[in-house]
Amino acid sequence: MKETEIEKDGKGGGDATSKTEKDQSWIPKMIKKRVCTTFVEESFSNGALCQCGGGRELHGSVAVGDFFGAAIMTQWESSQHSSEYPTDAFGEVEFAGAGKRHSHFLRLSCDTDPQIVYTLMTTHWGVPPPNLVVSVVGGDGREKVKPWVREVLRQGLVKAAHSTGAWILTGGLREGVGRCVGEAVRDHSTAASSLSQTKVVALGIAPWGLVHNRQQLVNPQGSFPARYFVQNTSRDTSCLDNHYQAFLLVDDGSVGRKGGEMEFRAKLEEFISHQRTGIWGSGSIEIPVLCMLVAGHSAMLKRVDLSLQKFTPWLVLAGSGGVADLICEVLKDLSSLNLPSPTSEAEGDGSILELRDRVRDRVKRCYPSKPEKDIDSMTDRALSIYQNRELIRVYNADHEGPDDFDTVLLKALVRASKKVSNSASEYIEELKLAVAWNRVDIAKSELFNGDILWRYEDLEDSMTDALVNDKPQFVRLFTENGLNILDYLSYARLEELYRSLADSSLAYKLLQNRLKERQDIYGGLPNNTTTPPDSFILKAPVSTLQGSSTAKDLSLYEVSRLLWDIMGDVCQPFYYVPLGLEHSTSTRKALRIMWPPPALSGLRHSTSTRKALRMVNKMLVGECPYRDQRCRHPWACLFIWAVLQNRSEMAIYFWEMGGESVLSALSGCKMLRELSRLELETATKLSMKKLAQRFENLARDVFSECYQSCESRSFTLLIRKSRVWGEATCLQMAIAADARYFFSHDGVQSLLSQIWWGDMSQTTDVWKFLINFFLPPLIYTDLITFRHQEDDDIPLAKDSDSLNEETILSLADIIQTEEDAEEFNTLRSKAKGSSTSSNTKSPFVIYRWRQFWFAPVTTFLGNVLMYFLFLLLFAYVLLVDFKKEQPSNAEMVLYFWVFTMVCEEIRQSFFVGGTSMYQRMIQYIQDIWNKCDITAISLFIFGMCCRMFQRTFGFGRSVLCIDFMVFTLRLIHIFAVHKQLGPKIIIVGKMMKDAFFFLFFLVVWLMAYGVANQALLYRSDNRTEWILRRVFYRPYLHIFGQIPLDELDVVKKAKEPHCNNITMRMSDNPEEPCLDPDTNWLVIILLVIYLLVANILLLNLLIAMFSYTFSKIQERSDTHWKFQRYNLIVEYHSRPCLAPPFIILSHIHLFIKRFIRKIASEKIQHFVLDLKGLKASRLMTWESIQKENHLSSQNKTMRDSDTERLRRTSFKVDGVLKQIAEIRDHDRRLKIVESELEYCSSALSWMVEALSQSNLIKPTRPPPTPREPLLVSP
Repeated sequence: MKETEIEKDGKGGGDATSKTEKDQSWIPKMIKKRVCTTFVEESFSNGALCQCGGGRELHGSVAVGDFFGAAIMTQWESSQHSSEYPTDAFGEVEFAGAGKRHSHFLRLSCDTDPQIVYTLMTTHWGVPPPNLVVSVVGGDGREKVKPWVREVLRQGLVKAAHSTGAWILTGGLREGVGRCVGEAVRDHSTAASSLSQTKVVALGIAPWGLVHNRQQLVNPQGSFPARYFVQNTSRDTSCLDNHYQAFLLVDDGSVGRKGGEMEFRAKLEEFISHQRTGIWGSGSIEIPVLCMLVAGHSAMLKRVDLSLQKFTPWLVLAGSGGVADLICEVLKDLSSLNLPSPTSEAEGDGSILELRDRVRDRVKRCYPSKPEKDIDSMTDRALSIYQNRELIRVYNADHEGPDDFDTVLLKALVRASKKVSNSASEYIEELKLAVAWNRVDIAKSELFNGDILWRYEDLEDSMTDALVNDKPQFVRLFTENGLNILDYLSYARLEELYRSLADSSLAYKLLQNRLKERQDIYGGLPNNTTTPPDSFILKAPVSTLQGSSTAKDLSLYEVSRLLWDIMGDVCQPFYYVPLGLEHSTSTRKALRIMWPPPALSGLRHSTSTRKALRMVNKMLVGECPYRDQRCRHPWACLFIWAVLQNRSEMAIYFWEMGGESVLSALSGCKMLRELSRLELETATKLSMKKLAQRFENLARDVFSECYQSCESRSFTLLIRKSRVWGEATCLQMAIAADARYFFSHDGVQSLLSQIWWGDMSQTTDVWKFLINFFLPPLIYTDLITFRHQEDDDIPLAKDSDSLNEETILSLADIIQTEEDAEEFNTLRSKAKGSSTSSNTKSPFVIYRWRQFWFAPVTTFLGNVLMYFLFLLLFAYVLLVDFKKEQPSNAEMVLYFWVFTMVCEEIRQSFFVGGTSMYQRMIQYIQDIWNKCDITAISLFIFGMCCRMFQRTFGFGRSVLCIDFMVFTLRLIHIFAVHKQLGPKIIIVGKMMKDAFFFLFFLVVWLMAYGVANQALLYRSDNRTEWILRRVFYRPYLHIFGQIPLDELDVVKKAKEPHCNNITMRMSDNPEEPCLDPDTNWLVIILLVIYLLVANILLLNLLIAMFSYTFSKIQERSDTHWKFQRYNLIVEYHSRPCLAPPFIILSHIHLFIKRFIRKIASEKIQHFVLDLKGLKASRLMTWESIQKENHLSSQNKTMRDSDTERLRRTSFKVDGVLKQIAEIRDHDRRLKIVESELEYCSSALSWMVEALSQSNLIKPTRPPPTPREPLLVSP
């Protein structure tokens, strides 16, 4: 049957099933079952039944034939009369008619090691480790559970388990409390969101011999899944409940007997109570275990007493019946008398006997039919339970509602923790439990309400627990209540946080790769890749904070390498200062090539590489002194740590607490988008992209707040070098993070416009530039409006804020270029250093000359003008002056012009951009327009070489003609700066992709029609060029209406007697084949179908694709254009002011300065401003104020939203409902008091009447008459 089901599942399902079987194939080797091996006859069965509950036919011949063992033993014992065999029931169970959800199950011996079972559930079954275990006992059998108990289980226990991440342990059968818990889990799963990450985990631990239809689960090879049929689901039965996630079917060898699982269940609870909470046991506390007693039979007293002796806390439901009511009444009676505990000898034996008598009377009233021996035994158990009354918490449904059930659980566990350890602080234990359950509401209301003064030492462990287990609300709570992050976060603790990463996360895998590289090169510990034996499969996982064999070796060096790979050269490497590494280029190059690719793994490392490796190895070996240091920027370090794990709420909080908000948000956007490219899981990739977009929006919103506050200071914010983020700027990080939405902000565009226009007015017409190009003296007139020289040191804007005094800089500090940095700084130093007014100003002639020619817009317009002249010259040479003998003068000028363009491309590729030559080349090639330049120049050089030879002159001319088209298309990039044409160019570029997809479909259909048409018209044609022309070219022309019917319609062709019927060739042209008239009808049909598909279907499809692309891109085309505009401005900002061919003069000038005079450039990168000291501090303070203003307005908007109003209204309604419930309870109590008063009044009336009729007392006055009630008018 199982093989048939696997075949029906298909290939994919078979692969998944085989993988599951392989993962659990070791289970029969390690986990056993129990089988009765000795037949001990039941006295009343007349030899048909064994005391184990099984019939004689179920026992083997050896078991039945053991007369000696049966004779000497009168009582059946599992340990003596049963033996262990490999289990034959494990895997997954599918409940017929209950959906596709599968549950795990396992048949195991009652003596199985609980560690094996716990590791099986958490590691192989995928059950998440618990933060709490609630073991519900009692309520077995088919007795009806009280309605209020069902309500407590549904609204209290299951909701508390969901909020705390708890396991619920019950019998797992469809009877009693187990069925109620299953129905509560079902109702919660139905009402909860499908996207909820936390699921209620309900585990069933039941006796194997009691399970109905258990033979359906038996399969020695495992069932994946086993189909389990449940009958009479409306009644209580011993069938498995399909709402449980896993079943542990404990086998003690008996059949139909209850209680066989209790011993294993107690051992499992004790084992779990010694495990730690959190991811891989990284929590600060052990997993709390709480037993919950609902009703229960008399034998449950022993279970409660034994677990209390092991300091397991209990929660008893008063009023649920059975033993639960007995324990509650005993505790209430003895506590009201204030009697000493039975172990106290202070009061003598009299008090003890009195105490025992009262307990015995209470037990006898609860169980009047029990014999005296059992009464005495139960009395002793009750007294023993009373000794550990601190571990018992009584839940009274009349005073406590089900909504407060989680608080009840917390109080019960805290009370138990005080009993276990007298030195432990109640509040610290309560805090640890609240953190483990992620119940920040309980922590705020109970612990952080102002009554307790928390110290740093009290919050340290809980802070680590909250960080590792992703509980940002607790991190915020601890930070607001006394935890100093500067004292908390050292580099050693930061390394521990990185070691605690989940092994399934992308950051962990990348860090492990870096660690492996370092260990392999340093000759570290080899990686053990062999498969562990079965004995190690179920070994409990090691805490990640303690570190495994590989994770504990992680250091800040691996983190620095990972961040370097993610961030690239946009910023300097992180953590180099504490690691003792320098930011020199040679060291960075050596470390970058530290791990060669596999093809080069045999090569020896260079001297610089080995030197760098020795330095790193020496630093990391032994006790590293940097680990005791505090982090210089703790919030930024935690922000990076959270972003690498894609923890959105945690990262947002750290961003709020850290400084440099705009740059931090852009950095987070950069990291997340780089990680999303490496992530393989679709869901995680989408969440990373979503969080990256959120950070980009935050950066834009905060910068918008800054721009509205002070325009000039916001410009400084964009170009300021950051000490936190490796001397990067906001503009550099935004361009690296592809933050197009951020670039579309008006403030960023305003800065770029000011840089673009320089000191000239932004309303200057283009014709004024052209006139000044040809008549340079006109720049000294008022034809163009310039900023006055006196305004050089005047800020761009004034702000009433006192922080603005030393931060705002003039535009001249922003628009310095690489070439004029030295001269400009010299002029400014002279102007500031002179005392006389005549010396504070540079010469007007030089100053105005620089204002005009050094502006990027002048450079751009000059290049545009000269490029048009270049195209005119190129066209003139091709059309008029392209001589075959030797190049003309115009052609030689054209060659020189292209040579200067080649020099400029070399300068851009090798001397502009990243720190290394390789990075510069990569950055240059990534630009599509640079690829266009390379193609155009390569074609020109190739055509020029072919043109020099007589044999290839014509071919060379053809190549140059094609090259002219490429140079002309280069104009598109020049027009991209235009505000109207720029967005349209982006739309055209997007539509080109649609055109390629259209051409793919068109070529497929065109080839299908062309080949069929050629084969039907001509039986044989050996002319290859004509075949290709008729197969491709002619069908293509059909689309545009050029249909030669005289060549396709054989009827018209037959009227001309030019075909030789013998050779099937045309008489006037023997090479031309004759048309085949037999299939002419099919040719016409194919033509009609081809024109229908090509002209109507495909062309309309192309139009629809263009329309969709246009409507989709049109809304965002402006954003894309503004982003590309930055690259264009940067390009012409760095270019020399002279255009080709005169640019050769600027190249010679640069060559002399850089290589002969050895004058280094003062500004390698663009738009970078270095602020230090008070200026940087004031700017950061101002940015933080704007961030707080933005967050305040955002919170106000959220509070005013409809969702938040509905939430507050719902909270108030819940409060009103609670008050109404309390009023109803008071009303019920008042009615009870009224009935009692009425009874007392009746009794007193009877007494008065009796006394008045008797002669015992002589009345001195008549009895009082009852007063009439006063009627109150409405």
